[in-house]
Amino acid sequence: MKRVVLIAAAVAVGAACMPANLRAQSAPAARPQDVAPLRLSLDEAIRRGLETSHRIGEAVARGDAAEAVIGERRAATLPQISAQAGYTRTNHVDEFGILLPNNQLRVIYPDVPDNYRTRLDLQWPIYTGGRLDALERAARIDATASADEIATARGDLTLEITRAYWALLTAAESLRVVQESLTSIDAHLRDVRNQLTAGLVPPNDVFTVEAQASRQRMLTVQARGMRDVAEAELARLVGAAPGTPIDPLAAFEPNSPAVTPFDAMVDAARQKRSERAALAKRVSAANERQRAAAAGTKPTVAVGGGFDYARPNPRIFPREPAWRTSWDASVNVNWPLFDGGRSRSEIAEAAASARAVNERLADFDASLAVEIRQRLTEVASSRAAIDAATDAVRSAAEARRVLGDRFAAGVATSTDLLDAQVAFLQAELDRTQAVAGAHLADARLARALGQ
Repeated sequence: MKRVVLIAAAVAVGAACMPANLRAQSAPAARPQDVAPLRLSLDEAIRRGLETSHRIGEAVARGDAAEAVIGERRAATLPQISAQAGYTRTNHVDEFGILLPNNQLRVIYPDVPDNYRTRLDLQWPIYTGGRLDALERAARIDATASADEIATARGDLTLEITRAYWALLTAAESLRVVQESLTSIDAHLRDVRNQLTAGLVPPNDVFTVEAQASRQRMLTVQARGMRDVAEAELARLVGAAPGTPIDPLAAFEPNSPAVTPFDAMVDAARQKRSERAALAKRVSAANERQRAAAAGTKPTVAVGGGFDYARPNPRIFPREPAWRTSWDASVNVNWPLFDGGRSRSEIAEAAASARAVNERLADFDASLAVEIRQRLTEVASSRAAIDAATDAVRSAAEARRVLGDRFAAGVATSTDLLDAQVAFLQAELDRTQAVAGAHLADARLARALGQ
């Protein structure tokens, strides 16, 4: 029964830390021997991952787009100057004119089928009821919220790289433990075979040890495969080429947790969590859009003007086929007295969007304390698990030593010694998982605190 538990535990060591899409791989590629290993500390892995991440690049691009919207909104409040030109071909018409007293014909409306027009046009909205100003303020707030979303993406990626880094360390440590166990069992197998030759043990003891050695080799293959899969995942996150071997440099020991009051943690998280900062800014931006929608019911004032150079110029009378200039200036007032309910609907839409973002912010605040409490519980549980696993390793090692001496003295069976070896392996694997779980719990707590 213990051997079955051992196999399940060895598989769980690697599988528990693997993402689902990589966990399904059944035949991992062999570790290349002709490529120099990439030696990485956790900080170096995070730095490389943040520099090469496409997700961060996407978030930065969205932030640049938000910055561009600011210029777009600001430009709407400035004078708009445009150059216009056109050509129109018309049908021939009968010329119209009057006979002057000197018997000369004065043409008033000539036949000009080719019409050319150029214009330098100016439009400037000088009063919009605050609509354009509110939209510009909303764009500025959105741009700062985009910066917070970039920080959120960096925090999520940091946690993912940390998880992958410790997954690789866990898989490598599990491989080491299983290989050491296999070495011990092989040595024990040689001793049992020598005892069989001397007639001290029955043949079934040899077969039992051989079966256990075969199981250990299977566990070694599985642990090596899990290590290769974890290595490939970390290489992807840090931007390394596929198949690049990675040697983590971190020590496989837990850190000492810092003691901070719970309320202080919650207050610090509210101030540091970039997700909350982004939501708060989205609320302000939604309120500005609501003000912009409300301004749609107010009158707007705009000035306009232009300079025309046309042939013929329709402003010049009588019409003549010659290039002539003219200009105009105007002040226009527009007050939507009835728009079919469009402004009312825009106001309702903006108000609903503001309420939605407010609800998201309230939900985040409500769940923040619970999340931190959960992370603290995980940290405490992982520390307790390490202490228990360490005691188990020490006890299992002593039991294996004692049974080894008893077996050498001929007062213990080979099965008893195998069971002790399996118990020791189980204890070391449990401690490996506990240490990795402690590091991941620390990383999750740091992420929850916005660090």
